[in-house]
Amino acid sequence: MSLRREEGGPIARAAGLLFIGLIRIYRYTLSALIGRQCRYLPTCSEYTEDAIRRYGPWPGLWMGMARFSRCNPLGASGFDPVPDTLPEHGRWYKPWRYGRWSGRHIALRPDAD
Repeated sequence: MSLRREEGGPIARAAGLLFIGLIRIYRYTLSALIGRQCRYLPTCSEYTEDAIRRYGPWPGLWMGMARFSRCNPLGASGFDPVPDTLPEHGRWYKPWRYGRWSGRHIALRPDAD
């Protein structure tokens, strides 16, 4: 199953591949050295890679930055996949609206381990 977005020109596809390459370099070098201690599943780098593949480099990077900003000791934790659709209020000229900047969308499940 391909998550690749069909829209976008060759420049957007090239930029997406470049960012995915940088994410993978980070994941297999620096992340492996400092330890994998992400509060979320999927990890922040996997989340950002999936968001770029689904929605392109511009919205995907903003979604990834929002996710990374939530990954702190006072932030939420748990299962937080990439949304199935882009937010209705997200626009290219208001890219911060692509991201979920708080953890309020993550449901707390008392039966989770």
